[in-house]
Amino acid sequence: MLTSRSVDSDGANSGVDPAPARLTVGIVSAGRVGSALGVALERAGHVVFGVAAISDASVHRARTRLPDSQILPVEQVARRSELLLLAVPDAELAGLVRGLASAGVVRPGTIVAHTSGANGVGVLAPLTDQGVLGLAIHPAMTFTGHDEDIARLANACFGITAADEVGYAIAQALVIEMGGEPVRIEEDQRTLYHAALAHGANHLVTLIVDAVAALREAMSGPGLLGQPVVDGQPGGLPERLIGPLVSAALDNVLRRGQAALTGPVARGDVDAVAAHLNAVESFDERLAASYRAMSLRTAELARTDPALLELLAEKGN
Repeated sequence: MLTSRSVDSDGANSGVDPAPARLTVGIVSAGRVGSALGVALERAGHVVFGVAAISDASVHRARTRLPDSQILPVEQVARRSELLLLAVPDAELAGLVRGLASAGVVRPGTIVAHTSGANGVGVLAPLTDQGVLGLAIHPAMTFTGHDEDIARLANACFGITAADEVGYAIAQALVIEMGGEPVRIEEDQRTLYHAALAHGANHLVTLIVDAVAALREAMSGPGLLGQPVVDGQPGGLPERLIGPLVSAALDNVLRRGQAALTGPVARGDVDAVAAHLNAVESFDERLAASYRAMSLRTAELARTDPALLELLAEKGN
């Protein structure tokens, strides 16, 4: 748990109490992220007394994941919290902060942490100007609303940003208590940090959805043991075909970096890539545009055959 006393860099006890060892936690709102972090905080010994939940899905998550917590209006949650966790979408965060500051419901000294990846602590200025301690604590993890969300926190890194070293110490302690690994992100680098995560994770989903759609078309005849591939639901034969390949590729790149590149683009196989472009374009022009863009970037990284770079640049114009 958070220690009740801090230690100076030279090892002397400063006597400062940055946060109680056991915090009274309020969460706005009980979405996928907020409810998962609430469970993690409870397991660390903190008390999630209340959550704000409006939609039916949020109410259900609050009642199932945090059954000992009350569902309360935002103002009541804010007023009673020692740690106030703002787990709302990025686009709603600034408005929520302004509203809380205008209402004057957050007590000075309260720790207010938001989970937005795109924002640092600057967005909390209306509240920090009133004496709260503002933190940005973003779990670098995707949340589906299912049980695996909570288990995945144990392997997740959290991007933390604070205004000073005391804030960083508190953010770090909270993340460690939740089973995560704190990673310090400076205020002016939050947007690039968030863009990198979105590019790697969100665009991976798009990439696989498109690849599976093309596979399903390519396998529209007899499939496994002569059975036709007609099932369009996730988890079908196209997913089973590509799954091990994609999993191995991800493992390879995380272990070996750019050296993990394989395939016709990395080899500079102009004829194979030209055939790919024609086949994909006949299936879906939007997918073909994505394939061209990714192939060009892959060719640049691989420093492949100049003729292939020329082909891809021409196709992209």
